[in-house]
Amino acid sequence: MDLSTVIGFVIGVGLIGFAIFEGTEGKPMIFIVPAELAIVLGGATAATLISFPLKSVLSMGKVLKQAFFEHHTSPAKLIGDIVSYAEIARRDGILSLENVVKDIKDEFLVRGIQMAVDGSDPELIEKVLSSELDTVQERHETGRALFETLGKYAPSFGMVGTLIGLVLMFKNMDDPKKIGPGMSMALLCTFYGALLANLVALPLADKLKIKNSEELLHKEIVIRGVMAIQSGDNPRIVEQKLKTFLSPKERRAMEAVQSEAA
Repeated sequence: MDLSTVIGFVIGVGLIGFAIFEGTEGKPMIFIVPAELAIVLGGATAATLISFPLKSVLSMGKVLKQAFFEHHTSPAKLIGDIVSYAEIARRDGILSLENVVKDIKDEFLVRGIQMAVDGSDPELIEKVLSSELDTVQERHETGRALFETLGKYAPSFGMVGTLIGLVLMFKNMDDPKKIGPGMSMALLCTFYGALLANLVALPLADKLKIKNSEELLHKEIVIRGVMAIQSGDNPRIVEQKLKTFLSPKERRAMEAVQSEAA
């Protein structure tokens, strides 16, 4: 579970809910108006459907999971695992990794090691894995763009609802009883649009961008690690090569853990 995503939503919804509850003297339901909500949510969803293929829009649920759950081990842990595989290959031969593959849960890593064990050409291994890396990046970019588009159009449809409310208000200026509902529609639509964009869609798009970068880093480490193992590099050299993907802070933390283990 990605706690920062959950905590962010809880804090955002909680503070806004508290402000509404206090401002309405315990009657927050006046902020829940289905017609206005339908204009914003329905309009933004419709615009997103127009912008993307139906297949992509229907995958939003799967994309959303990526923002709430962690899917990979840390880079330091991944590097440690790859170095251990390099030690096995160095000691017992690369064919010995075939017995290790069945215990590895990372399919991308399994695919790379299996190709190395099968004696595939190094250029072919790198080409196949890099091609999959590009495909993953393209797929993730589409998922991120879905939420970014939803966030882009939500305030616009909030404005559409606001204009509808103002038209209704001005049309009924001679009837004071109808001015209130028209103004309410105008303000609530703006509120819904801003809330959907700035608390939901755009933050999720930003989180998905970070998740994409993390997965690409993960796969890039795997590619470099598999290539190093396939070429028969000394495990220490493999470790040094892969540590270049870590920040100075992560390197120090990894070295501290190794020192304690030793």
